[in-house]
Amino acid sequence: MRAIVPSGIANVYQRPHERADEVSAFWKHWPCLLPQHGAGVKHRRSITLEHWQHGIVDLHPWSLLRGLIHSDGCRFTNTIRHPRKTYRYPRYNFTNRSDDIRSLFCEYCDVVGVEWRRMNRWSISVARRDSVALMDRHIGPKR
Repeated sequence: MRAIVPSGIANVYQRPHERADEVSAFWKHWPCLLPQHGAGVKHRRSITLEHWQHGIVDLHPWSLLRGLIHSDGCRFTNTIRHPRKTYRYPRYNFTNRSDDIRSLFCEYCDVVGVEWRRMNRWSISVARRDSVALMDRHIGPKR
């Protein structure tokens, strides 16, 4: 933040008892840099990437996907029980009420070659072995 906002606006507050740092910056020009920010809940307003944002995400699609999974997704072991055998396999799930955000997730999964399926109204599933392995290489665990 210090690289893009005027000096003195970005601050870091250390919280050693919580093993965390709080980063804050109050600046009236944030909406210029983050035009998706706005009043109201995100799933009831348009969320689209500006032209310049598409250029960045096109160069770094895994960064977008990592951020989406780390904020609104998960990786877990799916268990299927049949009378004779139990199957367990890893998979990813992404859930968001915003049609626009789900569309961005699916669009960039297509760009990087990750196969996905719509699970229900708000969720996208990545369960094919090759796609899960590809995401494991690029996404990593939540921190």
